[in-house]
Amino acid sequence: MSTDTAQPSLAFSIKRTAHPRPDGERADILVNPGFGKYFTDHMAAIDWSAEQGWHDARIQPYGPLQLDPASSVLHYGQEIFEGLKAYRHADGSVWTFRPEANGARLQRSAHRLALPELPVDLFVESIRQLVQADQAWVPSAPETSLYLRPFTIANESFLGVRAAQRAAYYVIASPAGAYFAKGVAPVSIWLSSDYTRAGRGGTGAAKCGGNYAASLLPQQEAYANGCSQVLFLDAVENKYLEELGGMNLFLVRKDGTLLTPALSGSILEGVTRASIIQLARDRGHAVEERRISIDDWREGVASGDIVEAFACGTAAVVTPIGQLKGHDFAVGDLDAPADKVTLALRQELTDIQHGRAPDRYGWLTRLA
Repeated sequence: MSTDTAQPSLAFSIKRTAHPRPDGERADILVNPGFGKYFTDHMAAIDWSAEQGWHDARIQPYGPLQLDPASSVLHYGQEIFEGLKAYRHADGSVWTFRPEANGARLQRSAHRLALPELPVDLFVESIRQLVQADQAWVPSAPETSLYLRPFTIANESFLGVRAAQRAAYYVIASPAGAYFAKGVAPVSIWLSSDYTRAGRGGTGAAKCGGNYAASLLPQQEAYANGCSQVLFLDAVENKYLEELGGMNLFLVRKDGTLLTPALSGSILEGVTRASIIQLARDRGHAVEERRISIDDWREGVASGDIVEAFACGTAAVVTPIGQLKGHDFAVGDLDAPADKVTLALRQELTDIQHGRAPDRYGWLTRLA
């Protein structure tokens, strides 16, 4: 699909809801919003067709979508999405973190799923317009944020295996509480030996719903074994670490070196992952992006060479991993405290996001 980069930026029309959430009810929600439970009063929308390109950019009341039963997204899975956050700083302003990186990744996902590629400047503007319309929904309590979910679906009505000629892009928003109710604590993860997340040449590097749907059954297996997340190995040799169901993975050696699976086309290129690599290198840590086997991890823990492990992603930022479990083994100590490299990187990243530390990388974009 064309990126439509020559298309001029669109002006957004604004249609405000006639029934906004009452101030008191919204305030009660923001006290304890959880994650993904409540949604703001408005949504952003932009339509696309092969004839017109991107058009009809708008902010409209949040509400159900009307889809024909033959819409191609329902039958052939042409769907992609992103996830990022808006943060309320101490002075009341609202900022987001590296939105251009999310917009570029949405383009890469669109290319892989044969969907139209939204220009990055239009992606950022859609977020700005929605946050300005619903900025009262951005919480201000420590470690809270407004989670933003941009997504594109194919909505041409037809039955046939080809790329759709019509699509729609939307952004919805949901206030998010602190991810860790009791502070940052190590979690236990489950090694999936029966399922893989993605294969070479597949959609692993795209952020699309099918990848997450494929992770749900092994995630249930993880829960059944007392684990919070599932870890996948490569689909060819079933021995090399790839990623968790929704997060990238890092190991830390005793000399401070960070190890993370190389992007091989089957791993999502996380924005948080890239940020952690930059922060770690600027702190003097060596970072190795390479193939890492499950035996490397297990033997490294046994020898004392691997001393920390963590996962990272937009929702939880950085999650310490205390234990890795499989059908016939367990590695690590879930009761051990989170280690210093993990916590230091998490603290620096969240301080930048929430405006508590200088943004020396130019990662923040003001929205309101």
